Amino acid sequence: MSRMIFINLPVSDHARSRAFYEALGFTNNPAFSDDTTSCMVWSDAIFVMLLNHDRWKSFTSRPIPASTSSEVLLAINVDSREEVDRITTVVSEKGGTPDVNPVQDHGFMYSRPFADPDGHVWEPHWMDPAAMPAS
Repeated sequence: MSRMIFINLPVSDHARSRAFYEALGFTNNPAFSDDTTSCMVWSDAIFVMLLNHDRWKSFTSRPIPASTSSEVLLAINVDSREEVDRITTVVSEKGGTPDVNPVQDHGFMYSRPFADPDGHVWEPHWMDPAAMPAS
Protein backbone atom coordinates (compact mmCIF):
# COMPACT_ATOMS: atom_id res chain seq x y z
CA MET A 1 0.00 0.00 0.00
CA SER A 2 1.33 3.42 -0.89
CA ARG A 3 1.59 6.14 1.73
CA MET A 4 -0.99 8.89 1.75
CA ILE A 5 -1.46 12.11 3.66
CA PHE A 6 -4.83 13.33 4.92
CA ILE A 7 -4.85 16.99 5.91
CA ASN A 8 -7.81 17.75 8.18
CA LEU A 9 -9.01 21.35 8.29
CA PRO A 10 -11.80 22.90 10.39
CA VAL A 11 -14.04 25.12 8.24
CA SER A 12 -16.76 27.54 9.30
CA ASP A 13 -18.85 27.18 6.12
CA HIS A 14 -18.58 23.69 4.68
CA ALA A 15 -20.28 24.42 1.32
CA ARG A 16 -18.22 27.57 0.74
CA SER A 17 -14.99 25.75 1.52
CA ARG A 18 -15.82 22.82 -0.75
CA ALA A 19 -16.61 25.22 -3.63
CA PHE A 20 -13.36 27.10 -2.96
CA TYR A 21 -11.21 23.96 -3.14
CA GLU A 22 -13.07 22.66 -6.20
CA ALA A 23 -12.32 25.98 -7.94
CA LEU A 24 -8.62 25.44 -7.18
CA GLY A 25 -8.69 22.06 -8.93
CA PHE A 26 -9.30 19.64 -6.05
CA THR A 27 -11.94 16.98 -6.72
CA ASN A 28 -14.45 15.70 -4.19
CA ASN A 29 -14.48 12.02 -3.26
CA PRO A 30 -18.15 11.42 -2.43
CA ALA A 31 -17.41 8.09 -0.72
CA PHE A 32 -15.82 10.02 2.15
CA SER A 33 -18.03 13.12 2.12
CA ASP A 34 -21.35 14.09 3.65
CA ASP A 35 -23.10 17.28 4.75
CA THR A 36 -20.43 17.95 7.44
CA THR A 37 -17.26 16.72 5.73
CA SER A 38 -15.72 16.77 2.25
CA CYS A 39 -12.78 14.67 1.13
CA MET A 40 -10.99 16.85 -1.43
CA VAL A 41 -8.43 15.04 -3.58
CA TRP A 42 -5.26 16.79 -4.78
CA SER A 43 -3.40 13.69 -6.01
CA ASP A 44 -3.30 9.92 -5.54
CA ALA A 45 -1.53 10.51 -2.24
CA ILE A 46 -2.84 13.86 -0.89
CA PHE A 47 -6.34 14.41 0.48
CA VAL A 48 -7.77 17.42 2.30
CA MET A 49 -10.59 16.70 4.71
CA LEU A 50 -12.81 19.76 5.20
CA LEU A 51 -14.75 19.36 8.45
CA ASN A 52 -17.38 21.77 9.74
CA HIS A 53 -16.66 22.95 13.28
CA ASP A 54 -19.01 20.50 15.00
CA ARG A 55 -17.53 17.55 13.10
CA TRP A 56 -13.98 18.81 13.83
CA LYS A 57 -14.78 18.96 17.55
CA SER A 58 -15.73 15.27 17.49
CA PHE A 59 -12.04 14.49 16.82
CA THR A 60 -10.34 16.85 19.29
CA SER A 61 -11.05 19.07 22.26
CA ARG A 62 -8.24 21.45 21.26
CA PRO A 63 -9.48 24.91 20.25
CA ILE A 64 -9.84 25.89 16.61
CA PRO A 65 -7.24 28.61 15.91
CA ALA A 66 -8.41 32.07 14.92
CA SER A 67 -8.42 32.67 11.16
CA THR A 68 -5.65 35.25 11.68
CA SER A 69 -3.19 32.69 13.05
CA SER A 70 -1.13 30.16 11.11
CA GLU A 71 -1.05 26.64 12.47
CA VAL A 72 0.77 25.30 9.38
CA LEU A 73 1.91 26.37 5.91
CA LEU A 74 0.85 23.74 3.39
CA ALA A 75 3.08 23.77 0.30
CA ILE A 76 1.85 22.10 -2.89
CA ASN A 77 3.84 21.66 -6.06
CA VAL A 78 2.33 22.71 -9.41
CA ASP A 79 3.54 22.32 -12.99
CA SER A 80 4.40 25.92 -13.92
CA ARG A 81 4.76 29.53 -12.84
CA GLU A 82 1.56 30.22 -14.77
CA GLU A 83 -0.28 27.64 -12.65
CA VAL A 84 0.89 29.42 -9.48
CA ASP A 85 -0.55 32.67 -10.84
CA ARG A 86 -3.78 30.97 -12.04
CA ILE A 87 -4.37 29.57 -8.55
CA THR A 88 -3.79 33.03 -7.06
CA THR A 89 -6.38 34.52 -9.42
CA VAL A 90 -8.93 31.86 -8.40
CA VAL A 91 -8.15 32.51 -4.73
CA SER A 92 -8.98 36.20 -5.23
CA GLU A 93 -12.23 35.39 -7.05
CA LYS A 94 -13.47 32.74 -4.60
CA GLY A 95 -13.05 34.44 -1.22
CA GLY A 96 -9.49 33.59 -0.25
CA THR A 97 -6.68 36.03 0.47
CA PRO A 98 -3.79 36.04 -2.03
CA ASP A 99 -0.16 36.80 -1.18
CA VAL A 100 -0.57 36.57 2.63
CA ASN A 101 3.21 36.18 2.77
CA PRO A 102 5.71 37.72 0.35
CA VAL A 103 5.86 36.26 -3.16
CA GLN A 104 9.05 34.23 -3.57
CA ASP A 105 10.68 34.46 -7.01
CA HIS A 106 14.15 32.96 -7.25
CA GLY A 107 14.03 32.34 -10.99
CA PHE A 108 14.16 28.55 -10.66
CA MET A 109 11.53 28.56 -7.88
CA TYR A 110 8.34 30.62 -7.62
CA SER A 111 5.57 30.68 -4.99
CA ARG A 112 2.64 32.82 -3.86
CA PRO A 113 1.16 31.93 -0.45
CA PHE A 114 -2.57 32.43 0.09
CA ALA A 115 -5.13 31.91 2.83
CA ASP A 116 -8.36 30.00 2.21
CA PRO A 117 -11.64 31.52 3.50
CA ASP A 118 -10.91 30.12 6.99
CA GLY A 119 -7.34 31.46 7.12
CA HIS A 120 -5.52 28.17 6.38
CA VAL A 121 -2.29 29.11 4.60
CA TRP A 122 -1.27 27.32 1.40
CA GLU A 123 1.76 27.89 -0.79
CA PRO A 124 1.48 26.76 -4.41
CA HIS A 125 4.99 26.62 -5.78
CA TRP A 126 6.83 25.72 -8.96
CA MET A 127 10.45 24.59 -9.21
CA ASP A 128 12.46 24.04 -12.38
CA PRO A 129 13.73 20.46 -12.08
CA ALA A 130 16.66 21.26 -14.40
CA ALA A 131 17.90 23.79 -11.83
CA MET A 132 18.03 21.21 -9.04
CA PRO A 133 21.57 20.37 -7.95
CA ALA A 134 22.75 16.89 -8.91
CA SER A 135 22.99 14.46 -6.01
